[in-house]
Amino acid sequence: VRVMQWTNESRLRGFILVGFSDRPQLELILFGVILFLYFMTLLGNSTIILVSLLDSKLHYPMYFFLSHLSFLDLCFTSSIIPQLLVNLRSSDKSITYGGCVVQLYVSLALGSTECVLLAVMSYDRYVAVCRPLHYAFVMHPRVCNILASMAWLSGVTTTLIQSTLTLQLPFCGNRKVDHFFCEVPVLIKLACVDTTFNQAELFVASVLFLVVPLSLILMSYGNIAQAVLKIKSAIGRRKAFRTCSSHLLVVIIFYGTIIFMYLQPAKSRSKDQGKFVSLFYTVVTPMLNPLIYTLRNKEVKAALKKILGKTL
Repeated sequence: VRVMQWTNESRLRGFILVGFSDRPQLELILFGVILFLYFMTLLGNSTIILVSLLDSKLHYPMYFFLSHLSFLDLCFTSSIIPQLLVNLRSSDKSITYGGCVVQLYVSLALGSTECVLLAVMSYDRYVAVCRPLHYAFVMHPRVCNILASMAWLSGVTTTLIQSTLTLQLPFCGNRKVDHFFCEVPVLIKLACVDTTFNQAELFVASVLFLVVPLSLILMSYGNIAQAVLKIKSAIGRRKAFRTCSSHLLVVIIFYGTIIFMYLQPAKSRSKDQGKFVSLFYTVVTPMLNPLIYTLRNKEVKAALKKILGKTL
């Protein structure tokens, strides 16, 4: 009965996101930096979506998946950053129980979807470089829609399982979340009962959504590297490397930070390390994605110039 009372208390009073409140001076700096990065994220990813839709030359698989990636990043950051900005400028660090639930379900669904989507994008690049004559058939629009749908469905499925199991845990009146948003690992640590099952389930999910997609990506790029090295033309090699390097850079940044957070034992990292790593993949990476793709991609830059030229 007492555990039920404590659980109800958490639901009624919500949680306190400790975040960076132990460093008041850092909060002011972070507010300015994160606000700027969030604006750049909104601008950059919205631009990629619009350019991909408006320019007919970009109506093929690579940019179809890139549009999904940009939309994911827009939604992912918007599920976390507004609340973070409010907490950085306010002495009240609380978040309602409903707000925490929404943040937990949405951010996990979108993050998991992106893990699968990046693997799908690597397969697209593999077919483009290693099977160019079969590309139009293998990456038919219907196939692209199925692959994108599978990525979204997998993300929704894992959040329905993981988030629901996490929220079933009793928190025994523990309301202080030592993080800046509601995330599965930190909420599991908040529970006052044995969480062995939840930790095991989180580990299995992390392997499925981090290790497996990353392994497929590395296999794809291993085959791509072999194919590129066989190209006799130096121009052809440069074009192939340019096509794939942007995606590979996104993969390294995204998976590197999330693996640190989800697969590294919690005891082996400090609380501040976890916060700053999470800050990187929730704030910095979504802003970098459009910059990486536009600055390293001649087709996107040409399409952007063409659209801006018509507008002006």
